[in-house]
Amino acid sequence: MALSSTPIFLFCTLISYLLLSSAQTCSNYTFASNRVFSSCSDLPYLHAYLHWNYFPSTRKAAIAYRASQNYEGWIAWAINPTGAGMVGSQALVAFHNTNGSMTAYPTSITSYNPSMLPGDLSFQVSNISAEYTNNEMTIFALVGPLNETSVDHVWQAGSSVSNDIPQMHSISLANLQSVGYLDFLSG
Repeated sequence: MALSSTPIFLFCTLISYLLLSSAQTCSNYTFASNRVFSSCSDLPYLHAYLHWNYFPSTRKAAIAYRASQNYEGWIAWAINPTGAGMVGSQALVAFHNTNGSMTAYPTSITSYNPSMLPGDLSFQVSNISAEYTNNEMTIFALVGPLNETSVDHVWQAGSSVSNDIPQMHSISLANLQSVGYLDFLSG
């Protein structure tokens, strides 16, 4: 009996190794648009990743936030300059609009029921764009100047958009835990 279970054990071990070694991380990702980022972080929830280049002389960061998402959903990444959590965060949101193209814009999260309409943030945002490839949405933007190199940040994903407005995200544990602290200098 032990002899016949050895090939099964070896097969399972090999498959596990292959799956782990091919798992996507931010460090082995190549952008189709040939954009290159010097730093990245595998975010712990919602199958999301943040890539960035920080420019100390201007206190700006070029970011690429990408996350697994279906065609009908939306993603968002935000800096909260007033503290941790969702309320007060300054967000970049992306989704497919009613004509089918990707839309990305800034929006302020002022409550637990935000408008999600385009608006100004407490810091500048330029070069904002989004793309959708292989069931993954990506937001690109240049943010700043930022007052600090370390920020509280939030990321999110929702399953639907109605009339070009992202609808409420799930309140699953993964959605509620999608907050963190980021140091643009050290990662």
